[in-house]
Amino acid sequence: MQNPLVLTIGEFAKLTHLSIRTLRRYHDAGLLEPARVDPATGYRYYDAAQIPAAQVIHRLRELDVPLPEVRRILGSPDPEARALLVGEHLRRLEDQLERTRAAVTSLRRLLTPEPGELAVELRRAPATTVAAVEGTVAEPDVLAWYAGAMAELDAVVPAPAGPPGGLYDNELFTHGRGRMLVYLPVTEPPAPAGRVRPVTLPAAELAVATHPGDHDTIDVTYGELGRWVVEHALAVAGPVREVYLSGPRDTADPAAWRTEIGWPVFRVAPA
Repeated sequence: MQNPLVLTIGEFAKLTHLSIRTLRRYHDAGLLEPARVDPATGYRYYDAAQIPAAQVIHRLRELDVPLPEVRRILGSPDPEARALLVGEHLRRLEDQLERTRAAVTSLRRLLTPEPGELAVELRRAPATTVAAVEGTVAEPDVLAWYAGAMAELDAVVPAPAGPPGGLYDNELFTHGRGRMLVYLPVTEPPAPAGRVRPVTLPAAELAVATHPGDHDTIDVTYGELGRWVVEHALAVAGPVREVYLSGPRDTADPAAWRTEIGWPVFRVAPA
């Protein structure tokens, strides 16, 4: 007589809502070994006590946890260690979700452009001395580097003379690594402190447009500004400039954020 606590793979599949094929795959991957495998027939039998483990594996796989990581989670005897492993994966999922959301927002704007042309102004920016932090940064590290640089600037310049800004070399966009400079305007050049140095931004002719909202679709505004530059027989002549008129430092409402994009340009001779 069969032990009532031992289940055929079909019965176990019904109780766990996992397919027989999935249970076989979990077995082959070493995630969920059957309680017994008949040596003559190869039939798999499971213990009812294995149901929670099967459900945990299923939930982890629904969260796209890789099989080796599932194995690590199940093999860890420490509940805190298991929670830490799951938490790390959830944070990766949240980052991926944020990137997906930003891509969808940008795509929607590209597919359904708002009516009206981008407002662009040609402006001459005078030479200006600022408190700045400079460095060569890889594109994936831009946000973290920016946050650290701004924290240093805030410590040195508690009362800036205007909104923060940044200069970004073309290589950052074209090669994924390039020079960045972020700054705070000052009334007097600051004494060097840490990475903070006084820097004089050169005078430049700028094609300026303002991007409304968060940076999820700022690439679209860059594209529209670039098209305007080409259509007006202008050429880019230096690192792009951004001024953060309003941002997360000012308000938690992304709809109220405003980023001014300035491309240094010069007029080219007509063909």
